Amino acid sequence: PDNVRVSYGTAGFRGNASGMEYVFFRMGMLAALRSKLKEAAIGVMVTASHNPEHDNGVKLIDPQGEMLAQSWESLATALANVTNDQLIEQLKQIIDSQKIPLSNTSFTISVHIGLTVHGPSSLSLSRAVLDGASAFGATCHDHGLLTTPQLHYILACYNGGDIKVDEEHYYQNYASAFKALLNVVSLFTSPVTVDCANGVGAAKLTKLAERIGANIIDIVVYNDGQSGKLNENCGADYVKVQQRAPAGLNMEPFHRYASFDGDADRLIYYTLDSDCNFILLDGDKIAALFATYIRDNLKKASINLRLGIIQTAYANGNSTNFLINQQNIEIACTPTGVKYLHEKALTFDIGVYFEANGHGTVSFSLFYLKRLQKGESGSHDNSQISKLKLFLDIINQTVGDAMCDLLAVEAILQDKNWSVKEWYRIYTELPNRQAKVQVADRRIIETGDAERKVILPSMLQPAIDELVRKYPSGRSFVRPSGTEDVVRVYAEANTQENADDLAQQVSLAVYNIGGGV
Repeated sequence: PDNVRVSYGTAGFRGNASGMEYVFFRMGMLAALRSKLKEAAIGVMVTASHNPEHDNGVKLIDPQGEMLAQSWESLATALANVTNDQLIEQLKQIIDSQKIPLSNTSFTISVHIGLTVHGPSSLSLSRAVLDGASAFGATCHDHGLLTTPQLHYILACYNGGDIKVDEEHYYQNYASAFKALLNVVSLFTSPVTVDCANGVGAAKLTKLAERIGANIIDIVVYNDGQSGKLNENCGADYVKVQQRAPAGLNMEPFHRYASFDGDADRLIYYTLDSDCNFILLDGDKIAALFATYIRDNLKKASINLRLGIIQTAYANGNSTNFLINQQNIEIACTPTGVKYLHEKALTFDIGVYFEANGHGTVSFSLFYLKRLQKGESGSHDNSQISKLKLFLDIINQTVGDAMCDLLAVEAILQDKNWSVKEWYRIYTELPNRQAKVQVADRRIIETGDAERKVILPSMLQPAIDELVRKYPSGRSFVRPSGTEDVVRVYAEANTQENADDLAQQVSLAVYNIGGGV
């Protein structure tokens, strides 16, 4: 379309599904070229993620189940924005600049496609991807409805040599791993209620729970898509931002509740206290739970490995203080976007990364595996090593996976004999608020220091600093959206009233200095 420009953001292209077929068609072609270059299968996920039902999106997945290489994001953006008349020339430029050997016929181009919503827009958009990939002679594997993490998992297994991997393989792998852990960790079956955001995760979580067995884990699925709309007043993003339960959910104090987002790569826990106050256990709390559990088991097994937690600027200030000052765990901070956290996590022997929105996982290196194997043959506590290995077997290393992360949380709580109350009390979050400001052009806002400071406009950061100084425990930062002309605002302070007021004042500063509309 004339005068329309799209950008490959932190999770691919996102926007209103209407009129986006040309983008999806071109991403099918780009996936085929990427497959030819890497001589490996490439994944394409058609997903609205946590966005409203009328939106949709597309993202590419690299051979090991990781996000598309950042160097190719600019190629994706360029390809999506040329006119039809310029399309062939742009493809030639990509082929020449990347030295893609199209004449080499020894490898068959392979593209795996999944979608998270079985509706008219998703079906036509996935068809466009298939058409684009087929234009370069790709062999296409259409997996139909999957959660986003399932396609990441399938692709990694396929490129690892398991060419018969499918959705059932995913269930059997993680169900078996979870049940194996039960031989070491004794679980009780108090239920956990999971809001699946009326998305694909409802049916997939039900299948996984069936493979495990209701006598082992009791999962009650809520918002299964039978009546409500995708991500509307429900899901992980709604619960995190609004700091309230999904609409219509009647909660009981200290019962465990969790929410997925629409494509099941985010997980948030929450409950009520004895006075029926809402308690949120977001990605920060999940990361702290995982990291302290892994650290404790490494210590008991007398194995020394470099463990780190990777956070973004959205991490609650008290979570950072808890991990550094009380737990002595190394912290790194990156810009927002799971691709940045994942890349940084790989620099540790064991890296735990979660965005505050609940998107995250654990990565562990080959060095880690060798150390554990060496530990089992040496004078170490093999029971602790075995427990840690079994725990990490239920982690989907390729990407944040709400279903696997749910199993991991449940296993840790039961092993520690903790209720959600004990988990919540490991530290107390500073009250916080998120907001967004509509602007004429988000590109005039530039940030640095992992998005914690504004570089341009030059007047904005001093204005934010002056406002923050007025509030006890105050902290605030702003960052431009990757997909729309809005600036996102985060604020925290000693009370909810002060956090709300700080967010409002910073929003006004952004509006006045950053070209608000």
